[in-house]
Amino acid sequence: MSKRNSQSAKTAARERLRAERERQAKRAKIKRQVIVACSVVGVLAAAGGISYAVVQGNKPGHWEAAQDAKLVKPAHTSGKNGTTVVIGKSSAKKTLEMYEDPRCPVCAQFEQAVGPTVDKGIEDGTYKVQFIGATFIDDSTRGEGSKNALSAMGAALNVSTDAFLQYKAALYSAKYHPEESQDKFKDDAYLIEVANTVEALKNNKKFQTAVENGTYDKWALLMSEKFDDSGVTGTPTLEMDGKKLTGSDGKNTPMTPADFQAAINKALAA
Repeated sequence: MSKRNSQSAKTAARERLRAERERQAKRAKIKRQVIVACSVVGVLAAAGGISYAVVQGNKPGHWEAAQDAKLVKPAHTSGKNGTTVVIGKSSAKKTLEMYEDPRCPVCAQFEQAVGPTVDKGIEDGTYKVQFIGATFIDDSTRGEGSKNALSAMGAALNVSTDAFLQYKAALYSAKYHPEESQDKFKDDAYLIEVANTVEALKNNKKFQTAVENGTYDKWALLMSEKFDDSGVTGTPTLEMDGKKLTGSDGKNTPMTPADFQAAINKALAA
């Protein structure tokens, strides 16, 4: 091999090496640009996500918005804001006040055991019943089922007082009342499912629309405020003439028909 050919080969090799280094440098530059661009996009996306989360977090929740909504009072109510719900014969001289939270497990026990006895007293004209609904379980569990169920009860009350009492009994029934830790009443579909067991509410489109549209949501909130202002601290609580009805222990709400009847007879005689 001649010296000239050898020198040419070396020159060609150096040229190829230089060209390869330039290609590699160019690829590295492009890679850096891509990485930087992706990083910028990532930062912007993260910032956008944070901004979206902040905006969403600052949006008023449904029940906060309901506080400013127009009040729709159910039929068969009276008093300020329609939060006086009294059921029974006008001839009944005394009124039994019942304080209940739809999600309250003890309220469910009371309704299952004593509810029919309470209803018989209403039918017989022995007393009227004033219902005061609470939603404090929602507050303690960050739920919304008590409020939603109370709103649905307003929709039932708008149909009739009988529909209201029967729907209340169905919500508290062993079959449909959920555990306190389960916020099943927050779902409109579940409330409508329960309502379909009540003859006056079964496939009742007006009732269902009211539940789905939250027609009585503000009313439910105002009813809850009435409970908060009452000074009553737990549910179920029964009062007549400003005095609490208690069972045989003299402290707690009567939880059997016999205890309830004894307590109501004493209150009626006072």
